[in-house]
Amino acid sequence: MGAILAGCTPTPAPDASGEEIYLQLCSRCHGEDLAGGIGPALGPGSNSASQDDEFLELTITRGRGRMPAFGSNLATDQMERLIGFLRERQG
Repeated sequence: MGAILAGCTPTPAPDASGEEIYLQLCSRCHGEDLAGGIGPALGPGSNSASQDDEFLELTITRGRGRMPAFGSNLATDQMERLIGFLRERQG
């Protein structure tokens, strides 16, 4: 299933904000408000909030469990903006 989701996901615009990237690639499973759904919550107090940036980057790049890999969809600066958005929302 993960490979199917990744294959149907368009690559974000090169100048997309972290929030735009999140909404395009992540919100379907993690919720627009980061509260979770199919995937776990990513907002304040979540397990994600207690992980370091390297863990998040590795998870986004390679996938984890049912989550597909998005490494081929994101450039380094896009990954940084996405993680920055998550950190901002996590407080």
